[in-house]
Amino acid sequence: MKYAVLAGRQLFSIIFITASAGHFSQQTIESAARHGVPMAALLVPASGVIALMGGLSVLVGFQTRLGAWLLVLFLIPVTLVMHNFWAAPDAMTFQIEQAMFMKSLTMLGGRSDQLLWCRSAEPGCLCQW
Repeated sequence: MKYAVLAGRQLFSIIFITASAGHFSQQTIESAARHGVPMAALLVPASGVIALMGGLSVLVGFQTRLGAWLLVLFLIPVTLVMHNFWAAPDAMTFQIEQAMFMKSLTMLGGRSDQLLWCRSAEPGCLCQW
C-alpha cells in the first residue's frame, strides 16, 4: 500500500510538469488573453513556473505541502478563468470546458490530502515539517 501512495503522487505530478512547458508558448499566452487573463504575457509563464515547481516538489517528495499549495495556487485561477464553461459560446465548447473544469476540481481535491497530511514515512517523501 505504501508504494501505491508513492506511485499515485508521481503519476499525479506528471500533468503539471509536462503542461508547464506550454505556458511559455505564444499560442497559450494568446489563448489566455482571449479568455480575459490580464497581463497574460507575464502571468501565463509565471503560472508555468508555479505548476512546474509544484509538480516537481510533489514528484520527488520534497516539501510536498509547499508543492501542493503551489498547485492549488495554480489550479484555482486557471480553473475559474480558463475553464469558465458557463460563458461558452456554443454547446461543444460548453462540454469541453465543463469537463476541463471538473478535471481541475478533481485535481484540487486530490491535493487536499497532501495539504492536510505530510506523511514523512511514505517512500520517497523528504518533507519533515
